[in-house]
Amino acid sequence: MNRALLAVAATVGLFVLVQLGSLALVQPFMDAGYQTVEDPSDPTNSLLYIGAILVATVVMLAAMRFGIDRFLQGLIVFAAVLLSFYVFSVVVPPVVTAGGYNVLAVAFALALGVGLLAYPEWYVIDAAGVVMGAGAAGLFGISFGVLPAFVLLVVLAVYDAVSVYGTEHMLTLASGVMDLRLPVLLVIPLTLSYSFLEETGPETLEGETEEETDDDEDGDGSEADGPEGEGSEAEEPDDPLDRDALFVGLGDAVIPTILVASAAFFRPGDPALLDVPGLAVTAPALGAIGGTIAGLLVLMWMVLKGRAHAGLPLLNGGAVAGYLLGAVLAGIALVDAVGLTPYL
Repeated sequence: MNRALLAVAATVGLFVLVQLGSLALVQPFMDAGYQTVEDPSDPTNSLLYIGAILVATVVMLAAMRFGIDRFLQGLIVFAAVLLSFYVFSVVVPPVVTAGGYNVLAVAFALALGVGLLAYPEWYVIDAAGVVMGAGAAGLFGISFGVLPAFVLLVVLAVYDAVSVYGTEHMLTLASGVMDLRLPVLLVIPLTLSYSFLEETGPETLEGETEEETDDDEDGDGSEADGPEGEGSEAEEPDDPLDRDALFVGLGDAVIPTILVASAAFFRPGDPALLDVPGLAVTAPALGAIGGTIAGLLVLMWMVLKGRAHAGLPLLNGGAVAGYLLGAVLAGIALVDAVGLTPYL
């Protein structure tokens, strides 16, 4: 029971860090000109992002298929350095600049990349994951209005369910990137002596080991957590806590947090900003946080029961439900809260 409570508390803590980090970054990102689209209210922006996910998945599968794992490793570490630079560039004061760049921000981002390559222990992976998760959610939050964020969350929840219970293309991808010890997941140790560097058969949040996936590649298989947060359909272990660590796809934390950041930045219905120093917080954004955590608790309950599942339907569903509840409590009409008013 103690291990279960610690696992739940640690997982919730990591999710909350990503969410609060994104709320702290939305306004600095906007002030720095990091919004990536011309019209954040256009729902087709979400479709472009989903298309980018599919292309990235194909590229990574091809890299593993042709044995160029180092290319994949370099690609993900480059993404980690780039995202962390965005974060550090607005967090670290520009004490020293060169060529228009914040030298300290560049140094911190490069140090993070070196740490991931040289010593990818679980706390290095988690620290990088929190920085990357907050940065990614903040960037997409200021680029996707609430309606595009809704579209993104709904489509990715369906995609997650299909990839878990239908296709098996994420099996090879997830196993490969976990073997490379990269920050596409959050690691929750369950023992004081645990070392991610010594991990030989990574187990997903849903209770699957790498050995099980190898045995199941030609059958009614299972899928480990991938970079986009996909869950896994796994053979249920006798004791889900009979392991040294749990793993959560980083996308499980990032995707619902996009709605949190979007709700705080775009503020449909003009809800009041709550008096929280350094954070852009509104009642709908707070509701999305609460809904995500509620979905996560249900997810963890299912995990600790040893049940197979997909993560994003619960997490995204909780975020959407919590956001709508927060909007109602703030006195915002639902058509305004969802961003449908311009289309009616």
